Amino acid sequence: MKGETVEKESVGKRWKTKNGSITIVDDLCKECGLCIEFCPIQVLGRSEHFNEKGYHYPEMLAPEKCVNCGYCQLLCPDFAIWSERDDKQEGERDE
Repeated sequence: MKGETVEKESVGKRWKTKNGSITIVDDLCKECGLCIEFCPIQVLGRSEHFNEKGYHYPEMLAPEKCVNCGYCQLLCPDFAIWSERDDKQEGERDE
């Protein structure tokens, strides 16, 4: 499938947060738990479900509390989670 792009939403689960979004690709996770253990706001938790590899992947427990610090993304050795910030303030417009 050379040259084909895939939308992030079709690859993983995406949660809208106050400042952007968090995306988790379940099947890339190998359940190291770093994102859950070291989240400074403690908004991630272990899913009850298994991915294709047989691991419990993280899921967002409180997206409304997430500040999109990006720490989970930095810690993940498998690139299974990433943070996207929307730095626009309410009322701002594109120019």
